[in-house]
Amino acid sequence: MKRCLDSWAVLAWLDGEEPAAKAVERAIKRERPAMSWMNLVEVHYRTIRDHGRQEADQVLAELRPLITENLPGIASMRSVSALKAELPIALADCFAVALAAEEEAALLTGDPEIIDRAAQLPCQVVDLRADS
Repeated sequence: MKRCLDSWAVLAWLDGEEPAAKAVERAIKRERPAMSWMNLVEVHYRTIRDHGRQEADQVLAELRPLITENLPGIASMRSVSALKAELPIALADCFAVALAAEEEAALLTGDPEIIDRAAQLPCQVVDLRADS
């Protein structure tokens, strides 16, 4: 099954948080997992906050060749909007969920906002906080 990463997964990988970091590393080695541009923005701005712009730009440069970036079209935007209207989850999370559903991919995350609503989502959710 294909895999999709959200910002939680990538930030955990960058920080070496286990067991998430190993799971993300395995996903990256197997394939180029999908990732929404919105989640890339989230990784970038959080890295700016924590480590400065230079490091954030470096992280982005190193991450981009490892993933398949997704810039959503109008159909994806409609899916994102519907998710946001129906569920109390962050907009960036809606982008990740919509992309995973569109790609028929498993969404790798440890975000409680997503995991707690996994049964309501149109994609498979893999909890990276649990040992696999």
